[in-house]
Amino acid sequence: MPSEKRKFGDIGEKEAEEYLIKNGYEIIKKNYRVKNLGEVDLITKKNKNLVFFEVKTRSAGYEESYPIEFSLTQKKIRNLKRICQIYLSENRCLPDTKWQVDSIFVIKNGGGESKIRHLENIVWEEYY
Repeated sequence: MPSEKRKFGDIGEKEAEEYLIKNGYEIIKKNYRVKNLGEVDLITKKNKNLVFFEVKTRSAGYEESYPIEFSLTQKKIRNLKRICQIYLSENRCLPDTKWQVDSIFVIKNGGGESKIRHLENIVWEEYY
């Protein structure tokens, strides 16, 4: 039985997925997990590029005291990068495959409405 926190996160992931589809992304895989590192919430394709997404969901009240961006720590970003590299290797993607890691922030207000923000390229390195 999923926890309330997990259910809340799942709602945000579903809204992020709908947002991405509306914006031309093809969903390839959901919740790609690597033991001891974590998971990438959504793996997508757009214009022949792979885009890995970290989805964060917060209630608007909590967002005021702890901005959602703070959840993207250096350790989290480092792990996301490693998870993406493992995915590329396991799926035998060509070395010149273009990819990036983005984040979707879903902020839910008390009435159940959501505000979605898309932060592109949260891993800022030139060689990928």
